[in-house]
Amino acid sequence: MSAALDTALAAVAAGRMVVIAGDRLRGGDIDLMIAARHVTPHAINFMATHGRGLICLAVTPQRAEQLGLSLVNPGTARQTGRPFARSIEAAHGVSTGISAADRAHTVQVAIAEGASSADIHSPGHVFPLIAQAGGVLARPAACEASIDLARLAGAGDAAVICSIMRDDGEMARIDDIGDLIAGHDLAVAEIGDLIARLERAEA
Repeated sequence: MSAALDTALAAVAAGRMVVIAGDRLRGGDIDLMIAARHVTPHAINFMATHGRGLICLAVTPQRAEQLGLSLVNPGTARQTGRPFARSIEAAHGVSTGISAADRAHTVQVAIAEGASSADIHSPGHVFPLIAQAGGVLARPAACEASIDLARLAGAGDAAVICSIMRDDGEMARIDDIGDLIAGHDLAVAEIGDLIARLERAEA
């Protein structure tokens, strides 16, 4: 059993931010992650400040269908490592859409139980990612890992993730963010540990 994974799951359940490491499809890029149901303007601002990458909403295929979303590039030839749908904005309750409060509101609208395509507009400032149905066992990437982490933590089936850049603009690796992890007491979830946990559960 991975104690580090248990610590990360407890953090996700408590509505805290964690770091996802071990993405096998994006050259080792690392991400900040929070369960979508726990997203606040403060969480979005934290990601924009300390992650600096694109802030994305990871959803299941079922949620994507409910919202009328589909992959921008449905094949694999032109994929970027992120399974993007078109960007979205809440249809109501936002101003310019880009503020931390507006983006947090858009996430909450998109994951609401009865949400539909009528509740969102496109383009917008939140970037949905459509996970594969099999999670990390089907696709060992941060998008799927974030949803699996939320599910295992009892925190829904959607997550917000943001890749982490270094101060010099290059993509960070786990060894680059020791100060961030220590300064904000961030748990780290390794995708490999998550895969092992889920494989044991299926055995």
